[in-house]
Amino acid sequence: MTLHTLELGETGSRVVFLHGLFGQGRNWNTLGKQLAAEHRVSLVDLPHHGRSPQPETFDYLGVTASVAELLSADDPATVVGHSMGGKVAMLLAITRPELVAKLVVADMSPVAYEKARDFKTYVDALNGLDLGSITRRDDADAALQDAVPDPTVRGFLLQNLRRDGDGWRWAMNLPVLGRDLDRIGAWPADDLKAFEPYDGPVLWLAGERSNYIADEYAPAMKEWFPRYRRVTIKGAGHWVHSEKPETFLAALEQFLAS
Repeated sequence: MTLHTLELGETGSRVVFLHGLFGQGRNWNTLGKQLAAEHRVSLVDLPHHGRSPQPETFDYLGVTASVAELLSADDPATVVGHSMGGKVAMLLAITRPELVAKLVVADMSPVAYEKARDFKTYVDALNGLDLGSITRRDDADAALQDAVPDPTVRGFLLQNLRRDGDGWRWAMNLPVLGRDLDRIGAWPADDLKAFEPYDGPVLWLAGERSNYIADEYAPAMKEWFPRYRRVTIKGAGHWVHSEKPETFLAALEQFLAS
C-alpha cells in the first residue's frame, strides 16, 4: 500500500508527520514549511485519509507497516504523530525502531480510549449531510452547525470535502472509519508482546486542556518509552499543534536540535 506524501525541503535530517483521525498530511503544511529550510519533511496521508488507499478495515499494525515502507534504516527519521497518528508513530518506534531516530507524540498515550466513540457524533453528522444539495462549501458549513457547533472542529472536518465533477465527496473513508471507531480508540497490546520498549529519545507533548495525556497514563508511557520527556503546552486542547503552533514548533525545533 503506497501512501500519498507531500515532500518539503532538500537538506538536513528527515522529519515525518502523521495526522490524526479525519485529518490529512496537509494539516501539517504550515509547520512543515517552517522546518523545511533545515530538514527534509514528509507530510503523510495515512490509510483511509486524503489521497492514500482506503482498505476495507482499520488495523493499527497494518497502518504502521504502510508508514514503515516510506522509511529506511539508512536514513532514520524523527516521526511526529498527533492523536491517532501518535499511536501509529509509537507503534512504528516499537515495531521498527531502526527507522525512528526520535519520536514526538502529540496528545496521545499508549492506552485504549473509550473516548474515540465521541467521534461518532461527527460521523453521524457527516453521514447525515446531503452532499447532493450542496452547491458551495459554505452550504456544508451551515448544515453542520447544529451537530458540530465548534467552528474550528467544523472547519477541520470540512477540509475532507472535495469537489467530484459537479458534486462533492468525502476524501476520507467515512464508512470504515465510522464503523471501526472502537479499533481506532484501542491499543494493540496483545500484538506487542514480542517487542522491546523503544530506547530512543521521545518528546511527549500534552495539551493543558486535553485529557488524552494524564498522570494515570504515565506508567504505560514509561513502560514502552523509558526515555520520554513530557511537556505540557498551556492553553491548548487536543489539537495542540493547530491551537498553539508557535509553541509547538519551538518545542519541536528544540527537540530536533538536542
